[in-house]
Amino acid sequence: MKPDTRTWLVRSALLAAALIAALLAWQKLRPTADDGSFVTGNGRIEAVEVDVAAKLAGRVAEILVNEGDFVKAGQVIARMDTRAIDAQLAQARAQVANAKSAKQTALAMVAQRKADAAMAEALLVQRKSELDVARKTEARSRALLADRATSAQQADEDAARARNAGASVSVAQAQIAAAKAAIGAAEAQVAQAQAGIDAAVAVVERLATELEDGVLRAPRGGRVQYRVVQPGEVVGSGGKVVSLVDISDVYMSFFLPEMAAGRVALGSEVRIVLDAARQFVIPAQVSYVASVAQFTPKTVETRNERQKMVFRVKARIAPELLQKYPEQVKTGLPGMAHLRLDAARPWPDELQVRLP
Repeated sequence: MKPDTRTWLVRSALLAAALIAALLAWQKLRPTADDGSFVTGNGRIEAVEVDVAAKLAGRVAEILVNEGDFVKAGQVIARMDTRAIDAQLAQARAQVANAKSAKQTALAMVAQRKADAAMAEALLVQRKSELDVARKTEARSRALLADRATSAQQADEDAARARNAGASVSVAQAQIAAAKAAIGAAEAQVAQAQAGIDAAVAVVERLATELEDGVLRAPRGGRVQYRVVQPGEVVGSGGKVVSLVDISDVYMSFFLPEMAAGRVALGSEVRIVLDAARQFVIPAQVSYVASVAQFTPKTVETRNERQKMVFRVKARIAPELLQKYPEQVKTGLPGMAHLRLDAARPWPDELQVRLP
C-alpha cells in the first residue's frame, strides 16, 4: 500500500472517531425536550433598599460611613447640626426650673393663707366669748337698773360694749371668709404653676426627641450603597442622606408569559444563573407573583419570541445563604431564572446547585 493511501486512511479513521465522539457527547449533553416542566426567564438581581433620611430640615454635620461599608441595625450613620436645638433645650429646661420655683412660691402662699384663716377662726371664737360676756353684763345691768341698783349710765355703757362685741364677731367672720377666698386664689396659683411645669416639661421632651432625631441610625442591617449628600450640605425635611441595601433580602425579578405564570405556585424552586458567574447555580424560591399582567419590558426576551403581556415574578434567595457570602452580593446583575413547575421532575445536571 502506498504511503499516501495509508495516510489518507489514518486521517479518515481519526475523523470518523472524532465525529462519533462528538455525536455521543451531543446525545449526552443535548437538552431534553421541553415538556413544560421547566420555564425560564431573564431578570436582574435586586435587593430591598432603605433610605436613611433626616426627619427635620437642617445641615448635615457628619456622615460616619462610606460606600460599601456594612452596618448593623441601630448603628449611627450620620449626625445633623443640632446647635440651635441644644440652645432651645437649655432654655426650656430653665423654664421648667422657673415654673417649679413659681409652684413652690404658690404653695408657700397657700400655707400662709391657711394660717391666716386659722388665726381668723381663733379670733372669731374670742370675739364670740366677749360677745357672750357683754350680753350677760348688759342683761344684769338692765335688771339692776329696774331695781334702781345701778345707774342708767352704767347700763348704757354695758349695752354699748355688747353692741361692739357683736360688731367684732361680724368682723372676725368677714376675716375668715376673706382668708378662705385667699386660700382658693393661692391654690389656683399652684395649679397654674403646675400647668406651667407640665408645659415646660413637654417642650423639653419635644426638643429632646428632635435632638435624638438628629442622630440618624440604620433601621436595619445592610450595606451602604451610596451617600446621597456630603457633610455640610443642607437637606429638607425627609431629605435622604444615605442609601442602604439590605443584603439579607435579595431576589431576582423576572417575567413569565401568562400560560407559565398561571402554573407558578408560591414557594416553587428556582435556580438562578448569573451572566457574570455561569459556573454557579444559586437556589431560590418564588416569593411573589404579580396579580396583574403588564407589557413586556424592553430588556426582557422570551426563548422564541417576545410576549406581549407578561407577569412579574420574584425568586427570593434564602437569607441563610446570603449570610455566607455578604461580599459577593451585588444588585443589578443580569441572569437567567430557571423555574421548576413540576416538583416531581428532578433538576437536570447543569442546574444542580453549585456555590462558590
